[in-house]
Amino acid sequence: MSNEISDNAEQGRYEIRVDGELAGFAEYETEPGRLVLTHTEVLPAFEGKGVGGALARGALDGVRARGLSVVPRCPFIKSWIDRHPDYQDLVAA
Repeated sequence: MSNEISDNAEQGRYEIRVDGELAGFAEYETEPGRLVLTHTEVLPAFEGKGVGGALARGALDGVRARGLSVVPRCPFIKSWIDRHPDYQDLVAA
């Protein structure tokens, strides 16, 4: 199983594709210096396969690479960050 995560800026979301097929997305809004992650969704066919965690990691790695901070309004992303302390430095004060 091959995962690819990309930033679809036109639609305001990070997307994850599994073997080329859209498997989920994390929607965001932009603010100066930060991204507000508002909603994460994994398509039913991909639930329970670690796709959500891979998407969270990939989106947050993208935020880090852009030098931004994150506001995790999405409960899934907030919970994921809480369980992964190495990403807590990205959370906007």
